[in-house]
Amino acid sequence: MAVDDFEIPRSSKRKLPNFAMSPETFGRGAEAFARFMGTPAFLVGMTVFCAVWLGWNTLLPESWQFDPRSLNFTLLTLILSLQASYAAPLILLAENRSTDRDRVEFEHDRQRAERNLADTEYLAREVAALRIAMREVATRDFIRSELKDLLRELEEESREAGRSAAEPKDPGYRGQGPDDGADSQGVELKPQEHSSGEERTWT
Repeated sequence: MAVDDFEIPRSSKRKLPNFAMSPETFGRGAEAFARFMGTPAFLVGMTVFCAVWLGWNTLLPESWQFDPRSLNFTLLTLILSLQASYAAPLILLAENRSTDRDRVEFEHDRQRAERNLADTEYLAREVAALRIAMREVATRDFIRSELKDLLRELEEESREAGRSAAEPKDPGYRGQGPDDGADSQGVELKPQEHSSGEERTWT
């Protein structure tokens, strides 16, 4: 005799049909229905439908009427109430999906704006760093001015060197001062006195 395991639930033999529908598919259908209810075609169709219904049950003989006026069009009222009871949740579902979509798009826009802001700040820092680095780099005008100054100095030095080379020199000049007592042979000059004692000569 088999022992029943009470921890394992007994499977049901009756299987109901599974009408599972994807929430995305149902949501798209609700949005399509709500979008159709907001179109002029739906308004014109509902107006024509109600007018035909009321005219049929008012103008035709009572034997042909299925929703007589004497009962205040009970069937039409029921149909319109049923439509409103289904239309309101479907419209609300479509609005909720639209709200969720807008929220997701807003979040994506916020993230995109943050990335753009971060990129802009990074580029601003890079530009500032480049400007600071460019201050220490010699520019074309600075190098040109330095080269002009150097060329001017070289021209002045070459001009002074040419002027000093063009000046003439005295060939008899030996560079001896008045205090030098010796000539080129090393002979010392001594004064000699004559008998008159007035004139002196150098030998």
